[in-house]
Amino acid sequence: MKLRLGIPKGSLQASTIELFGQAGFKIRENGRSYFPTTDDPELECMLIRAQEMARYVEHGVMDAGLTGFDWVMESGLQVETVADLVYAKQSRGSKVRWVLAVPEDSKFECAEDLAGKTIATELVEVTKCYFQKKNIPVSVEFSWGATEVKPPVLADAIVEVTETGSSLRANRLRIIETVLESNTQLIANKQAFEDAWKREKIENIALMLQGAMEAVGRVGLMLNVRKADLPSVLAVLPALQRPTISSLSDDEWVALNTVIEEREARYVIPKLKQANATGIVEYPLNKVVL
Repeated sequence: MKLRLGIPKGSLQASTIELFGQAGFKIRENGRSYFPTTDDPELECMLIRAQEMARYVEHGVMDAGLTGFDWVMESGLQVETVADLVYAKQSRGSKVRWVLAVPEDSKFECAEDLAGKTIATELVEVTKCYFQKKNIPVSVEFSWGATEVKPPVLADAIVEVTETGSSLRANRLRIIETVLESNTQLIANKQAFEDAWKREKIENIALMLQGAMEAVGRVGLMLNVRKADLPSVLAVLPALQRPTISSLSDDEWVALNTVIEEREARYVIPKLKQANATGIVEYPLNKVVL
């Protein structure tokens, strides 16, 4: 039996394949083929645009797939959300935003100011719902791309996705409201998720992906310390929970193992040395399963 898995083609493609690699799944792209190979004989992958992923998962063409929460909402389809994976094209750990943006020299200050105006976006249904909830009459037009260049000639405002806002600023646009926050999700077909084998496979993939994400920017520390100096060493260590303490052959000594943020290591290690820790080893992490 194989699990049919949709990999998002486009802006998320490279970061998704990289994340799978860190999770232990080697996915190899084959030129222009939409069927990348994998070292897992139980996986059958296909590249699908994130905008269409929910449709093919809901219809059962794919058992599972990765796409944005935004495109799941836009589709209005019923799929099983297995895991939130907060990564994007440029970064991990932060969500992207769909924002309402207007020309920087315009008089528009809020959504209400756009009553009777034209809004261009790829996220049509979500945008319509946003304005309907506010009881603001607007015309929402689908944009095929290059949405940032449309105001003020082709549209009065846009709803566009952004990570940093730099592209909007470069096109002399100003953000006035956030319409939706989004992040990547692992979604599954509801019938496939009821199958015991497929459910376990999907959940295991989610576990490994989340573990790989948790490991980013973190390192492990191992060290030895006398029991008499243990309190001062523990006061230095910022652990995820509490450090693991193990006995050594010498009853006066213990070994500690913990995880810290990599950026903190340069400050923590000298303090550990000052607290009489010895044999300090910093090592990289592939996965952290919480």
